[in-house]
Amino acid sequence: MFVDEVNIKLIAGNGGDGCTSFHREKCMPMLGPDGGNGGRGSNIIFEVDKGLKTLVDLRYHKIIKGNKGNNGKGSDRTGANAEDIIIKVPQGTTITDLDTNNVICDLIKDKEQFIVAKGGRGGRGNASFASHENTAPKISEKGEPGEVKQIKCELKVLADVGLVGFPSVGKSTILSVISASKPKIAAYHFTTLNPNLGVVKLKDNRSFVMADLPGLIEGASEGLGLGLKFLRHASRTKLIAHVLDMGASEGRNPIEDYKIIDNEIKKYGHNLDKKKVIIIANKMDLEGADKNLEEFKKTYPNLDIIAISAYSLDGVEDLVIKLADTLDSLEDQEKIIETSSDEIVYKYEEEVPFTIEKSNDGWVLKGDKIKRLFQMTRFDEDESIIRFANKLKRMGVEEELERLGAKRGDDVIIEDFVFQFKD
Repeated sequence: MFVDEVNIKLIAGNGGDGCTSFHREKCMPMLGPDGGNGGRGSNIIFEVDKGLKTLVDLRYHKIIKGNKGNNGKGSDRTGANAEDIIIKVPQGTTITDLDTNNVICDLIKDKEQFIVAKGGRGGRGNASFASHENTAPKISEKGEPGEVKQIKCELKVLADVGLVGFPSVGKSTILSVISASKPKIAAYHFTTLNPNLGVVKLKDNRSFVMADLPGLIEGASEGLGLGLKFLRHASRTKLIAHVLDMGASEGRNPIEDYKIIDNEIKKYGHNLDKKKVIIIANKMDLEGADKNLEEFKKTYPNLDIIAISAYSLDGVEDLVIKLADTLDSLEDQEKIIETSSDEIVYKYEEEVPFTIEKSNDGWVLKGDKIKRLFQMTRFDEDESIIRFANKLKRMGVEEELERLGAKRGDDVIIEDFVFQFKD
């Protein structure tokens, strides 16, 4: 089964908790803090496996969850890091954050890896809090929560040549006669529902990969028919081979067909209209094909055209050589595959430390920094509570509450926990 798009929720592993411990020996009960730090939680890493051709293995994985790091222990023993979760994906997989629509990574090279969701760091043990002012701290941290992300994995087939064109113009037949690929071929529209790949080998030992992509219809760039599926995969190719039914079978008009598909490619964007295009004038064995080709050349005199008949094999060998020579003249694939102009790239933005809103239940305090501090604080340790309050004060929470009109004794809500606003 070919699957080229899946949505997944990632939950990276939480960090292990730090330990509150004091070194003890006989007759000497407390010789100093020796609580170790917790280990890091599992990162969730995506890795390219060139042996994979589809995202079908991820189709039923709605949630992927990492493991928690081990807790720290006494005697300054640091907890072990949790083993990372590695997800194998095919070459050409793009991963997008669904909450922001930001492209997280574009995985192309074999064995290439990217940490998509980071595991939380381990909480610090009390040995890490020792200072000249406090030589015996009774304080440690819980592990940091791992990142949680909703992502979309989108496969864009990697091929040197992409065969494009309306349904039933002969793309699958062309692929079958010039490569070892055996795509499904039948006399009805949309035989090709998923990309078919074939390796084309020449007598001079050159070779290239060709993809027979799903057929287009007018309106493809708006998602009609199989259009977006086609256009997504076509954006990965180095060379577009536009197949036209020059025999005008089934009432086709090659001039109008070219105009429609060329327009859809331009409307789609993603630099697709900047790729090199070769026109394959197919079905030249049919009556009237020569005349149609002559009219087409008059209408589009500057196009690179090669006439063939995939049925009789006339011109097929010349086509293969033409495609190989054209590929040799193009830039390296890595220079051609670029992030689309409309994709958003992550930029550093200063994090807003918190926001405060008034509700019927009290003052609601929100913010990622506040949330992390809350989740890593041990509220069963007095020193941890004091440290938590001091950090909020240094962040300006007390000053902002007063500015908004909060009174002493009002409830302040962080997550599901209720505090009282006190001096």
